[in-house]
Amino acid sequence: MNLAILAGPRAVAPVLLVLLSAPFAHAEGLQPGLWRILTHPVIDGVAGREQENTRCLTPADVADLEKTFSPVGQTVNSTCEMVEHELTPQRLKWHLQCTGQLDMDLTGEFLFDAPEHYSATVTTAAAMMGRLMQAGRMTVEGQRVGECQ
Repeated sequence: MNLAILAGPRAVAPVLLVLLSAPFAHAEGLQPGLWRILTHPVIDGVAGREQENTRCLTPADVADLEKTFSPVGQTVNSTCEMVEHELTPQRLKWHLQCTGQLDMDLTGEFLFDAPEHYSATVTTAAAMMGRLMQAGRMTVEGQRVGECQ
């Protein structure tokens, strides 16, 4: 699943939720299976409700981290560029910038501390005509809970 970033003043919070509902993880050492993902959003300084989701991560998903878990910028009247993308066995780090009608800045860092666990932090900022419209930060924790059904 490629992750799309859609432009619009109210798009940042939904983008965060979509972006973080997937279990970001490293292909080497991460076990396929059913994953429980807990997300803790903070939008414009206000803590949101913790969200819990599950996702089946297949062997194909863990075999191609670049395709499965890197964000893809798809915006209207803006151009997106991946300005940083670093992958090691312990970490995935990326930085996506979109400029145009809506400027967006998204960064993510994911730490893979065990074959059945990871943690992540994603930050976003959206601005229009130089004015910050929305800023967010989300922490994520993924835990493998069993086999896919």
